[in-house]
Amino acid sequence: MSLYAIVRVRGTVDVPPDVEHVLNLLRLRRRFAATVYHSSLPGIRGMLSSIASWATWGEVDRDTLVELLKKRGRLVGEKPLTDSWVRERLGLNGIEEFAGKLLSGEIHYHKLESLGVKPFFRLHPPKDGFRGSTRKAYSQGGELGYRGGDINRLLKSMI
Repeated sequence: MSLYAIVRVRGTVDVPPDVEHVLNLLRLRRRFAATVYHSSLPGIRGMLSSIASWATWGEVDRDTLVELLKKRGRLVGEKPLTDSWVRERLGLNGIEEFAGKLLSGEIHYHKLESLGVKPFFRLHPPKDGFRGSTRKAYSQGGELGYRGGDINRLLKSMI
C-alpha cells in the first residue's frame, strides 16, 4: 500500500473521450496538474492504465509530499494550505502529521473537497525540461506511465 502521485504530462488536444473522462474523474483537467491517490482504492490501477499515454505516476515519499502540500496545496479561493488550517479543521499538529496520515491511508486527499481543499495541485513545467519524450513510456526513455520512486525527482523539479 502506497500513495501514488499522478501528474498529467500531455495537453487537452486530441484526447479520446474515454481517456478524457478518466482524467476528469482523477481531477487532471489541464497539463501539469497533479493529484494524490492511495494505491488501495478500487479501480485506481485500471484508471491509471487507461491514462498511461497522457500522464505519469509513481510512489511519492514523505519529504516530497510535505513540500507539495506546503508549497502547492490550495484551499478554495486560492488560499494556501497552512499548518494553522490543518490544526483548526482536521485537528492535527500540522502539515507533517497530515502527510503521514495521507501516506498511511487514514485520510484520503480527494475526500477533503467538502472542507474546501482543492483536490489537485497546479505545478510548473519541470525545471530544465523533461529528460525524455512526452510521447513515449518511461520504460522506453520517455516520460509517460509508471515511473516508481522517480516521480519524486519530477515533482521536486515542478514545485
